[in-house]
Amino acid sequence: MEFIHIATELIIGYIALLFTTKLLGRTQITQITPFDFISALVLGELVGNALYDKDVGLAKILFAVTLWGTLIYVTELITQKKKGLREILEGKPSIIISNGKIVYSELKKNHLDLNQLQHLLRQKNAFSIREVEHAILEPNGTVSVMKKAKYEQPTREDHHMPLSPVVLPVTLIIDGEVIWDNLSESGFTEAWLKQQIRSFGFQDYKDILYAEWQEGKGMHMQPY
Repeated sequence: MEFIHIATELIIGYIALLFTTKLLGRTQITQITPFDFISALVLGELVGNALYDKDVGLAKILFAVTLWGTLIYVTELITQKKKGLREILEGKPSIIISNGKIVYSELKKNHLDLNQLQHLLRQKNAFSIREVEHAILEPNGTVSVMKKAKYEQPTREDHHMPLSPVVLPVTLIIDGEVIWDNLSESGFTEAWLKQQIRSFGFQDYKDILYAEWQEGKGMHMQPY
């Protein structure tokens, strides 16, 4: 009987969650914001915890899911009409690269480090920060990238131009700290790196927010 009871609660909870998710729309999955993420977790927990709590019956499960789904639905309606609340609940886009320069204050504000930024850019087929003219961190955690004109389509192949070898950039400095493994694997020395820093008008590693080297293009360096 206990298994039948669990199965019944699970099936009804499944139907209730399915109905609620359909009612709330596709943003729960495709355009998920921090608020949407928390809402989805709570909906799942309401059903999951109730399955093994003998004091919670079917009526309570349905009531909890219905009430929580209603609160989310009302919140979505409000955010569609009230721009101020929309910004609080859903967040707003942040410009993290502007005119080819990293906006460090926005990175700190969004608790995003440079390694995470590089990962997000690579997902947009931008393997070097120097390729990016503007980058916007969206409320759902993805990054929208506008590349510099010379890196945009059409491609060299479209113009029947000779292809050059593809070389990955090497990150040498992040947040004022040297990535010694990358420096060594690239065949460079500390003395060479110091010379590069001085050539850009700086004196110490700690002055540099980000620096990378790419064969054929040289050094790209940005201070704080």
